[in-house]
Amino acid sequence: MEDYRINLNYAKALFLVASDTGQLDAVCDDMRLVNQVCIQNHILGTVFANPVIRESKKIAILDDIFASRISKVSALFLAFVVRKRRSVNLKGISNAFVQLYREAKNIVFTDLVTAAEVGEDIRQTVCDVVGRHTGKDVELATKVDPSILGGFSVTFDNNMYDARISTQIARLRKEFSKNVYESKL
Repeated sequence: MEDYRINLNYAKALFLVASDTGQLDAVCDDMRLVNQVCIQNHILGTVFANPVIRESKKIAILDDIFASRISKVSALFLAFVVRKRRSVNLKGISNAFVQLYREAKNIVFTDLVTAAEVGEDIRQTVCDVVGRHTGKDVELATKVDPSILGGFSVTFDNNMYDARISTQIARLRKEFSKNVYESKL
């Protein structure tokens, strides 16, 4: 069962250990990898949620997947989480850790959705504008969604700037569906 408080408490513990050992950046990269693997592999989440599978087997699975790719601190932490029977929370813990890292490093996550692939100059412009608006460094993620027809949307810190053509068409469709003309006959 996912619980935000559990995720945050474990993430804070890992954050303190990583900052004390001077491996904060490396552990953040490891937690991004763990989060990405958990998102992409639904079967892994099912295995971790299954209480019948022993912790030793779950730790062996984590070792097989991450042993050569993550630091010793992260590997020990993942084993600790599994031993405490919180393996179902790995995705949430890794996500909470990345959020703590962003807060500590004064970074804002920004999501740019466009209809077509954008160049580096557009990415840099978005980073500059969001950085000026928030006063923080910007971590930009881009996504291509042809269904928006054109334009873009930028989301950051619970704010969204929507300049999608599909949204403008929907507004016009709604406006034209109203019958403002009344006959005087």
